[in-house]
Amino acid sequence: MHQPLGYNTGTVKAEQTFICRENHLHLHLLERCIFYFMNKKKFAIIGTGVVGTALAVLLEKAGFECIGVNTRSHFSYERFRKYLQREHMELDQICLQADYVFITTHDGSIETVAEKLTEHKRNMKKAQLWVHCSGSMKSEIMCKDPSLPVNYLSIHPLQAFANIESALCLISGTHFGIEGDTEKSEAIGETLVKILGGIPHRIDPMRKTLYHAGAVAASNYLVSLAYLAVKLFGQAGIPQGEALESLLPLMKGAYQNIAKVGLPCALTGPIARGDTAVVARHLQEMPPELLDTYKGLGKLALELGKERKRLSGDSYDTENLAKLQNLLI
Repeated sequence: MHQPLGYNTGTVKAEQTFICRENHLHLHLLERCIFYFMNKKKFAIIGTGVVGTALAVLLEKAGFECIGVNTRSHFSYERFRKYLQREHMELDQICLQADYVFITTHDGSIETVAEKLTEHKRNMKKAQLWVHCSGSMKSEIMCKDPSLPVNYLSIHPLQAFANIESALCLISGTHFGIEGDTEKSEAIGETLVKILGGIPHRIDPMRKTLYHAGAVAASNYLVSLAYLAVKLFGQAGIPQGEALESLLPLMKGAYQNIAKVGLPCALTGPIARGDTAVVARHLQEMPPELLDTYKGLGKLALELGKERKRLSGDSYDTENLAKLQNLLI
């Protein structure tokens, strides 16, 4: 093959070899760091709620050692001791002895706990890893003194746990959002999640708020969506209890379609068909307080509908598309 003027095959190959060796060395060092850290298995729990208790039980089963817990709640501590008989431990001793410190308090208390831990920096165990499980807070909020011999990690389970028993059953197979202060921290996070039986996903810490908003939309707002549908059924004369009972199979069917064929192909209904007359009647009779919500959901449905048709080599009729867009403004 004719090469451009000045092209030196030997030089390029040498550069490629150097890059490959450099990448291999980097991966080798990272693997050694992870191996070293995963052999350090002493951990402490700060905040003995549902997630903290479940993590402690599962990590103990995986061969880690819970050296103690710290909590302000007598009730949650006694509940924790029904699963693991561990002593209450002061923060200075946690700093001195633990390899992993799991801060599983409410989101609003994470920074306060980190500040209190930082006060014991003179007796801090080297190469300690502080971990929180918040979906909305970045791991960096735990760093109150950059000089500490500590790394920071967040592992957030994408699951709603009603109680400790459900958490113990559900964590295996749960997807986790992971972000940390270094690549090593994130790699350790991935390993920890896999040990728990979960599925790790690295996320951009700078966009973590949007990640959490997505989780809220998929979980909390699904409940709101059910409430919206129940209210509309109520307007048609169906009592709330009967309305929810009749809507759940419909919602389950939609979920199963998403699981089976994915997005956008799971979309059905009047917007998917381009049925402007039905959408117009909905809007004419929609209670004013629900109109904006319906339109917002309709716009997203139209976005899905266009992509669904594109994938099948089809498209909306130009006139119908314009009508739908105008109706949803």
